Amino acid sequence: MSLAILVTPFCRGQEIIKETKKELLSPNGDFEFRVYQKELDQGGKQLFYAVKFKEKDIILESKLGVLIKNQLFESALAVPNDTTEYWSQNLDLVGVSSDQHNETWEPLYGERKEVVDQYNELTLHFQKFGDQEGGVEEGHSGTSYDKRQQYEMDLVIRAYDSGIAFSYSFPETKNGLFLHITGEQTSFTFPAETYAYYERWAQGPYERRPLEGWDEESERPLTLSLKNGITVALTEARLVDFARTKFRLSNHQANTLETSLYNTVDVITPYQTPWRVIMAADTPGKLIENNDLILNLNPENKIENTSWIKPGKVFRSDLTTKAAKEAVDFAVSRNLQYVHLDAGWYGPEMKMSSDATTVDPEKDLDLQQVINYGASKDIGIIVYVNQRALAQQLDELLPLYQKWGLKGVKFGFVHIGSDKWTTWLHEAIRKAADHQLMVNVHDEYRPTGFSRTYPNLMTQEGIRGNEEMPDADHNTILPFTRYLAGAGDYTICYFSNRIKTTHAHQLALAAIYYSPLQYLYWYDKPGFYRGEPELAFFDKVKTVWDDTQVLHGEIGKFITVARQSGEDWFIGSITNTASREVAYSLDFLDKDKSYIAHIYIDDPSMDTRTNVRILRYTVNAEDQLRFSLEASGGAAVHLSPASGSGKIEKLPNGSL
Repeated sequence: MSLAILVTPFCRGQEIIKETKKELLSPNGDFEFRVYQKELDQGGKQLFYAVKFKEKDIILESKLGVLIKNQLFESALAVPNDTTEYWSQNLDLVGVSSDQHNETWEPLYGERKEVVDQYNELTLHFQKFGDQEGGVEEGHSGTSYDKRQQYEMDLVIRAYDSGIAFSYSFPETKNGLFLHITGEQTSFTFPAETYAYYERWAQGPYERRPLEGWDEESERPLTLSLKNGITVALTEARLVDFARTKFRLSNHQANTLETSLYNTVDVITPYQTPWRVIMAADTPGKLIENNDLILNLNPENKIENTSWIKPGKVFRSDLTTKAAKEAVDFAVSRNLQYVHLDAGWYGPEMKMSSDATTVDPEKDLDLQQVINYGASKDIGIIVYVNQRALAQQLDELLPLYQKWGLKGVKFGFVHIGSDKWTTWLHEAIRKAADHQLMVNVHDEYRPTGFSRTYPNLMTQEGIRGNEEMPDADHNTILPFTRYLAGAGDYTICYFSNRIKTTHAHQLALAAIYYSPLQYLYWYDKPGFYRGEPELAFFDKVKTVWDDTQVLHGEIGKFITVARQSGEDWFIGSITNTASREVAYSLDFLDKDKSYIAHIYIDDPSMDTRTNVRILRYTVNAEDQLRFSLEASGGAAVHLSPASGSGKIEKLPNGSL
């Protein structure tokens, strides 16, 4: 562990440490986090930090701190009132401790088979009013409290090879005080000429903006391009019982973003806030390869029996018994694992009077018959339930749905942002696990790593997907922004005439966009299929992976992602609304094997309704694939071992 200080054992109550400048390096030395306090002209002292990546500035001097207004609680408990303008301005550093961590763990499922969790940790221990006269006094209630240690706060900092994370931790108070948290001083000052991929809400469009002129907050993750060539992403992790954070421009400092909490939060100590996360990489694709950082900042899996948690592909059905059984048959024929029954099966979802324990009598739907029919074909049934019904009936619905034999629930129109509803949602996911039900959360919810702790949280929306038919420019931004947070339910389409991309582009999305429950053929019906052979890619593609590599990409322009499942690889390439030449090496393949490349690419000369051409070649690790992508187009490739397939032509000249 690299620290620019001599770390000594810490015990609370020791003398104030006058020198507060500390430094923490990541295990490989790429990240350097400096933290220090400075005396203020008006008295008090402010906590600041700065971050370098590979010796380049990515965060200039920026503030740290929590905003707490506790005078009412203090008065009620007859303890001295805090008179400082900002709560964190008279914190005294009384100790420093450090730790190192290095392990590899295997997720139940994910974008890679193994996750490396390695970091250096530095904790700064602060006291507030620690220099007052000590002793025990009696409060209004007759209980005693320690007057000297009125408040304690720890700043916990972790440096990973993929980024920096820090959190504010409050040990248990000795005087009964609650904490009324009104916000944070946490800010992020960037070098001049930094551009952000601004998004006002979780299902909104993106805009590339300078750090000026914003009237509203921006969503997280917030990805930024720096003039020095580094790509940075700001986000949060382990948000389970706190208010959601977004980012707003500072009114008083240029090129500076501030954290903006949805609402004030009252907490009982001990308590630790969510992690504030700064990721950085030489290329934007490395951010995607490093997104396990969010999982690492969450507790390990707490579900003992996970045999019922099964990722897979999902098809949405119309709400009749006949249509649902046809959907089950289609799922069997196309190697899908689940059929989904969407909003309306139990009545109007927006009405509080709708009862999610029973099927709407106006629907020609025998749900139990559909569930049983699906089970006979090894197809699970998932149902949609609006939060209005969940909030009223959750403890009744979950055991009932387990009894029926349902495999999962899509939570609809879930309120997010406040600490109340954030806590409710994660408790509902825990309860769903008790009844062996997988969960997909819609609409504005964005993940912060809770699926590591409760892997029955399979996926979530919080994305502008094919329900709104975004264009290809948007689709080439999503991997570098929204998907840094975790799985996204994009609802991939195919036959719908409303898609704004080519069909090969939609095929490629199944490899590029990660979702353990991957909804395919959104807006489609079984009768739309007319024997299109390219759907073999959807048939074969997986939803969870042993390895993920971003072969190349530029935000908003193009991306190619290769994902491994067993001995097979699936590769997706997409371009934005401009046509483009893309090329990549196959050097990630096993060098002792040959593979069959099943290639699916747009070809306007094809006399078919989808204009997708299929090519097959024998390839190996020395070969290269090169494609001319149509505007808004793409190419999907499935690489499978070539044993016993000698009749397939070798890739000409090692390059296509």
